[in-house]
Parts: sequence; C-alpha cells; structure tokens
Amino acid sequence: MMLGKAMLTGLVAAMLAGGAALPVAAQEATDIFGNKIVSGKELAKLIEAAQAHPLGAKENPVRADMPGGQRAYLNRLRCADGKRPTYARVGNFGLGVYQRIIDGYEVLCEGSTPAKSMIYMDMYHPGHKEPAAVPGFTIEPA
Repeated sequence: MMLGKAMLTGLVAAMLAGGAALPVAAQEATDIFGNKIVSGKELAKLIEAAQAHPLGAKENPVRADMPGGQRAYLNRLRCADGKRPTYARVGNFGLGVYQRIIDGYEVLCEGSTPAKSMIYMDMYHPGHKEPAAVPGFTIEPA
C-alpha cells in the first residue's frame, strides 16, 4: 500500500515529536566534529565545578572562542611588570571538563613573574571572552 504525501508527512512528524525515530546521538546537539554541545544548566554546573580550581588549570581551562579567542585572551594578559608575556601552543591535552579537547600554552614573562606558566584553554565557547586573569597575571579589558 502506498502512503500519500500528507499521510507520510504526518507519520514522520508524529515519530519525530516522540523522538522514537531518531537514534540517541541524533537527539543531542553536536558540533561539526560530532562532539556533544554542552549548554544551559549543564554548562552552568560544569563551570561551577571547574571554579573550585584556579583559572587556567586543566580542571578549569580558560574558555575562549576558537584559536583567535585563545590568542586574544593571551594577548590581554600582563606579567607582574606590566609587559605582555610571550606564549606558544604546546599541544592538546585531551578532553577537559567541558567535554572538549583542551589546549596548553606555555606562557613566559622574561625578567618578570611568573617566569613560566602553563595555561590550559578550551576554545569551544562561541562568543565567550574571559574577563578574569589567570593567577599571577593581570588582564587588559576586552
């Protein structure tokens, strides 16, 4: 028996409304890499838990908007002498608290303090501009 277009559309809509036709992975919002997008109350809980650790630690990475946001944040940091530190990306360090791959940056304050730091960052936070400085640094406004 062939289903008419209206009947088929109604059947598909009914199945989608109940979520029965979608596999579990398709029911969760994902990014272009297939990673679950954490947002809303779930993100707020993760942020609260992360704040038990210093900003920039693996357990509380600086949230940024893609690589450009990471660089923008690091460019706003100031060493104890008020000068801008130098930095280099060391690599990725696996999944962080927000279920995303975190990056580590070696940050150097030549002739000042902190002399050498490792700052961990999570670049999967569209539009976020971290206002706080990691311990030992000050930060210029965004």
